[in-house]
Amino acid sequence: MPLSDGASLYVSGMGPKAARHAAEALVGAGATALAVFGVAGALSYQLRNGSLFCPERVLDEERHVYVADSAWRASMRRQLAAAEGSLLSVASPLLTYATKRAAHQHYSALAVDMESAAVAAVAQEHGLPFVVLRAIVDEVNDAIPEALNGSVDDWGRPRPLRLMASLCRKPALVSELPRLYSRMQRATQALRAAAKATGPTLGWHR
Repeated sequence: MPLSDGASLYVSGMGPKAARHAAEALVGAGATALAVFGVAGALSYQLRNGSLFCPERVLDEERHVYVADSAWRASMRRQLAAAEGSLLSVASPLLTYATKRAAHQHYSALAVDMESAAVAAVAQEHGLPFVVLRAIVDEVNDAIPEALNGSVDDWGRPRPLRLMASLCRKPALVSELPRLYSRMQRATQALRAAAKATGPTLGWHR
C-alpha cells in the first residue's frame, strides 16, 4: 500500500514467515530501507503497557543479532519517548509470566515479538538499513490464556466459532476480554501518536 513521502506499507500478519514475505516484497518493489511497526510483549518490568520501544538490537532464538540503523533510530528517539535495548523474536508467542521471565534471563532482551528478526535478516541480506518501533501490549505479569490466543487468526482478528467454543468450555475467560481489549487499545493509541509525530517514513530521510 503506497503512502506519502515515498513510503509503502505492507501489513504482513503475525509470524516470521509472513514477515519475511512482506520484507522481500517491499525490497522487490524498490524499498531502500525497512521498518517494523506494531506491537510487542514486555520481558522486563521497565516496559509497561502503551510504552514505545525502539530497540538497538534484534535477536532470534538462535542468537543471530541484527543491529538497527543508529542514525535512524536516534532520529526517531529524539521525537518519541521510546525505550531502547534488545528485542527478541520468537517463532511462537510467550503467553505466561514464567516463559517471559525465562526468555529475559536467557537472552537479556526487554521485549518480544515474532516478526522483527525476519525483517532484519532480509535487510541484512540486501544491505539495507532497518529500524523497529513497537508499542507494548502485555506486561511481564500479564498471562494470555492459550484458549484466547488460539481464537485469533494471523492478522489478530477474532475467529468467532473458536472464540465461542473457548468461552463455552471456560466461561471464566469472559472476564479476561476487557483487560486484553484495554491493553491493545492503549498500545494502538501509542502507535497512532508515534506515526503522527514521525510521519509515514518514521523519520527516514536519506
